[in-house]
Amino acid sequence: MAATRLSIRQKALFRAALCTFACAMLSAGVWAQDTSESTTQKGAATYETTTKSGTVVYVSGNDLVVKGDGGVTKHFTVPDSQMFTVDGKQVNVHQLKVGTHLTATFTTKTVPETIKTVRTITGKVWYVNPPSTVILTLPDNTNKEYKVPKGQMFNINGQQQSVFHLKKGMEISATVVTEEPTTVVTQQQHIAGVAPPPPPPPAQPMPEQVDVLLVEVATPAPQPTEAAAAPPKSLPKTGSEWPLFGLLGLFSLGAGALTRRVRLALK
Repeated sequence: MAATRLSIRQKALFRAALCTFACAMLSAGVWAQDTSESTTQKGAATYETTTKSGTVVYVSGNDLVVKGDGGVTKHFTVPDSQMFTVDGKQVNVHQLKVGTHLTATFTTKTVPETIKTVRTITGKVWYVNPPSTVILTLPDNTNKEYKVPKGQMFNINGQQQSVFHLKKGMEISATVVTEEPTTVVTQQQHIAGVAPPPPPPPAQPMPEQVDVLLVEVATPAPQPTEAAAAPPKSLPKTGSEWPLFGLLGLFSLGAGALTRRVRLALK
């Protein structure tokens, strides 16, 4: 029975110890806290679009060389995930062909943002050096030094006081609000292209032809001579047959004279 009563007492003491420890920790948490909460305020976004174009002059593997329309040649190492829209079809760098004309459109989005941080610090003053330094005791019995911003006010027993009113052992609470402007820039790109026209089909071989040059040689007509001149078909109206008869008579006399000489020679 005594052992049982002792056990009950031990349990009661243990519970009381736990309660005391919990209260101590809770009170320590109340007077020594450093919490921050941040919110982001976004402004109106602005957009800027630029375009660049050029013609593919070399492509091998992931290496791509493009000659810009301005004449500047650039080398790119293109990942396999980069896609190009060529003639309405999605292709990667391995499917590009020399002569393809590419047009890249870059859209840059700029969003101004303001990060607002509200920091709440509560604790017990361990040391203060106005106007810039204060050291607070934390729940784990360690001390942490803080830089006091210019114009910072502290809540002391419900009243807003400056750092010059702080004293060792005071429980204080301070709220620090900081705003940090920043800019978020994102860029999207779209590359479209037009493939070069297909090469013309190879010319069909023509059957072998032998060109023969024929030259027509004109034979000149023979020139008429006086001996071969054709006699006129008819005599002129002033001519007659009497001269012919006279010529025949002379021919007969000559023949007779010739015959006589031949006979005399034979005698």
